[in-house]
Amino acid sequence: LQRPVEVTSMDSSLLHAPSKSRTSRCAMVSIGVNAVLAVVGLTVAASSFGANAELASVATMPKTAFRASTVAATGLRKSQMPAQKFYGARRMMPMRAVESPAVTEKSVTIEEFLGNTEPKLQKSIMAMFSACKEIGYKIRTASCDKQACFNAFGDEQLAIDVLADNVIFENLKASGSVATASSEEEPTEVNMGGEGYSVAFDPLDGSSIIDTNFAVGTIYGIWPGSKLVGVKGTELKAAGMGVYGPRTTMTLAVDGIEGAHEFLLIDDMSSRHGQWVLSQSFMTVGEGKLFAPGNLRATKDNPGYEQLFNYWYDNQYQLRYTGGMVPDVNQILVKGKGIFANAASKSAKAKLRLLYEVAPIGYIMEKAGGASTNGEQSVLNLEVQQTEDRSQVAYGSKGEVARFEELVGTKYL
Repeated sequence: LQRPVEVTSMDSSLLHAPSKSRTSRCAMVSIGVNAVLAVVGLTVAASSFGANAELASVATMPKTAFRASTVAATGLRKSQMPAQKFYGARRMMPMRAVESPAVTEKSVTIEEFLGNTEPKLQKSIMAMFSACKEIGYKIRTASCDKQACFNAFGDEQLAIDVLADNVIFENLKASGSVATASSEEEPTEVNMGGEGYSVAFDPLDGSSIIDTNFAVGTIYGIWPGSKLVGVKGTELKAAGMGVYGPRTTMTLAVDGIEGAHEFLLIDDMSSRHGQWVLSQSFMTVGEGKLFAPGNLRATKDNPGYEQLFNYWYDNQYQLRYTGGMVPDVNQILVKGKGIFANAASKSAKAKLRLLYEVAPIGYIMEKAGGASTNGEQSVLNLEVQQTEDRSQVAYGSKGEVARFEELVGTKYL
């Protein structure tokens, strides 16, 4: 028991000291195992920096190879190693880098993206991006209940949806390219003093759930000319959907540019702080078992909607519904599958307004490769006869939208 143990791979006087007890052998085993695990940890850490790197081969080292390397490091025989305490790297799970939209110093900004867009349309779009940047900040810093917001001293301020409304009107007026604007908060056409385009918007969709800290959003559509009554979604020149969640994003669809495109507001105090940069593009909405069913009260006297809901339930669709149309539609774009539905009935009337919500989001969804319907046709074909017009709606993959038309349709309205 007093025989010194030869250690060839470590230059340490401590390890060359005589091993006087079982405890000292265990200490050397521990040092050797820790040394190998340190190599494993460094290798795994290095491999994680590659976007598509596999786990380093040492991380999946077989038990026998691990023991052999430990023996080489400590000089101990296999029989001296405590097998019952083996916690080798073979227990580690393979790791892959998580794929996410990459934003770099070379990422395209919204200004660059719109470089070839008609100048007045570009100004109108940029006015909405500027407004949504300010709204995003106000939402993050507001202290709100269901009726109003308060400052740091507890003084009541304007409700956050009213603040958002004012911010958008101010930016549109300052652009000089907007002749008429109309808000869902006050559904009248307002003269903006400019010329070129007209903008309809919902300043804060989902404001009723903002006190719960759920994601909310802004929706807008941009039409050519100076009027908003009598227009159709097919005439839209651009539409956008801002999302105020853990990140602030804007998904934009523009006439003449294929697809819908998400821009991320950089908020990390880097050199790009405050910029909107392209983070991902949406070109396809495929089939998949994900559903967001709104206005479920309509199932009581809309047998078609009840049948559709039971179909989703019986076929084990994933329920993903927050109560806010913006985040619920946004997940369909990001996940690339699913359906959002808000059907109506005689007792549960349609709530969503064609001008401010239904048509702009329908434009984005169809540009992204999906479909929309009011139960019998694309919502883009519906003419806005008055600003208060409402419609039931479904957005999503073409197959899911077709099923909505087949089962729900318009026969129970």
